[in-house]
Amino acid sequence: MTFLTYNMKSIKLLTTLLFSTLSLNLLADEALNSVEMTVYRNESCGCCGKWITHAQQNQFNVKSVISEDMQAIKEKFEVPEKLASCHTAIVGGYVIEGHVPAEDIKKLLQTKPNVVGIAAPGMPLGSPGMEMAGQKNAYRVVSFDKEGKFGVFAEH
Repeated sequence: MTFLTYNMKSIKLLTTLLFSTLSLNLLADEALNSVEMTVYRNESCGCCGKWITHAQQNQFNVKSVISEDMQAIKEKFEVPEKLASCHTAIVGGYVIEGHVPAEDIKKLLQTKPNVVGIAAPGMPLGSPGMEMAGQKNAYRVVSFDKEGKFGVFAEH
């Protein structure tokens, strides 16, 4: 085998590996970008609409479901009363309660912890959908499991 033939085979192999790696990265990005999310909310809630916009801007495909009985939704998806907020979302088999930042949802979907979901209890000022003229309170995103245990998932 000549030096030129050897180099051509090496170049072909490297090119194939490079394109394979790029293709896998694009597929991974596309998979994250096409994540379906269902959001249950009351029709009159403006901050829920703003949070949905935040989710859409972060590559979630959102289906909005209007409900007049949000308490029944929260009970159905086992949202602890202490963690309740104005809207409830389902994504990747997890419950997202309230104004949770999209970055935390992406982290949840990537790490796949053994929890029911995560929540931003109440309606924290400055959280996505709750922006008020640059004001922002510190808040925590809390994980919760079937046994009723809570843990700090993220701090903002």
